Amino acid sequence: MATTSLRIARGFLASGVTCGIKKRGGLDFAMVASEVPCTAAGVYTKNKFRAAPLTVSKELIDANPGNIQAVMINSGCANACTGEKGLATARESSALASETLRSANPNITGKVLVMSTGVIGQHLDMEKIAKGIQLSSKSLKTEQGWQDASQAIMTTDTKPKLVSRQIMLQGHGPITITGIAKGAGMIHPNMATMLGVLATDAAVGQKALQSALSYACDRSFNCVTVDGDTSTNDSVFLLANGQSKLPVIEDTTSPNYIAFRDGLTATAAELSKLLVRDGEGATKLAEITVTGANSYSDAHTIASSIATSSLVKTALYGQDANWGRILCAAGYSGISFDPSKVNLFMGCLDANGNRPLPEQQLVKDGAPFDVNEDTALAILKHTDITCRLELNIPGGKEQATYWTCDFSYDYVKVNASYRS
Repeated sequence: MATTSLRIARGFLASGVTCGIKKRGGLDFAMVASEVPCTAAGVYTKNKFRAAPLTVSKELIDANPGNIQAVMINSGCANACTGEKGLATARESSALASETLRSANPNITGKVLVMSTGVIGQHLDMEKIAKGIQLSSKSLKTEQGWQDASQAIMTTDTKPKLVSRQIMLQGHGPITITGIAKGAGMIHPNMATMLGVLATDAAVGQKALQSALSYACDRSFNCVTVDGDTSTNDSVFLLANGQSKLPVIEDTTSPNYIAFRDGLTATAAELSKLLVRDGEGATKLAEITVTGANSYSDAHTIASSIATSSLVKTALYGQDANWGRILCAAGYSGISFDPSKVNLFMGCLDANGNRPLPEQQLVKDGAPFDVNEDTALAILKHTDITCRLELNIPGGKEQATYWTCDFSYDYVKVNASYRS
């Protein structure tokens, strides 16, 4: 969804300001705040070097699952691998943000979650963080505030990522989900993403909220890769403030929970594709779909293996229909299937999601099909590429989709000079 005329989740404000953390200047501190305390859920990196802000935020959600007021995010410094001092800084900044919001409105009682992104192994300047908290708390707005926040969390990103959508609940009115995310490199999440903040005016019980977020992340942020690296700071937070005034969603088998969960997944998937499209040095977005598997997990593992392959990604950049690399990556995924049953198709999409050219079959029953190299080249000249691998396992009905981008020369250039 375009970032103009967005319908923002009711009761949520945001801001993006400059506090001096980024060496090159610009917006580097964001805040997303609710007018009332929220129920919160989180999904976090599995990297063993989990950054201090994630540790502190998880503690806050675990202790106060129904009393979270806001999320503060700085860019330019990850506050990762910073020991006890890093933890102390994260805790101090969270407490200061809560105190600052409460001084402006005594009715605000909730805790503030903390997120950081940027260079690993450097300590945050608390004086600059305090400045960011003061400025951002005074600059909270609706749509413009969300746009500013989406820019303030960027590091090597070239475009902000902001999405909002409405979902109709059965027998009731609409609810809204709004989200921002950042990340262009070090993107290969494991139970989370680079950084993401999602907010909804739906009323959702904490267990149902966590269930929906975990499901959505597994089918969106956990289905993207740019470079195969899992960050120390990967995290997604979801806040629900109930300002839609609709009944609380608690039953995870109810139609309204399913509608909310699927709407959340669609919102997260849209953000995920924006992340991959803006991958460092990326020129193409590739959608890898694996069908006919015994389980979603199996299909996901194979799709991930293909999407992460450097040889597949360089072939995409070179516009080379080297389908052997795709089969090779599927073959070493560790999932059992019969290679003699596999079919492989490649296609392209235009800006509207339509197919300007027919999908082309490259492999039939594990062997080369009658490939038209000119047609294959015409497909690969497009920006959006699709790859569909049919496993055809007897009784296999599960499928998964993964999004990746190509590897270009610019990826190396961006990362070779990241700290300079």
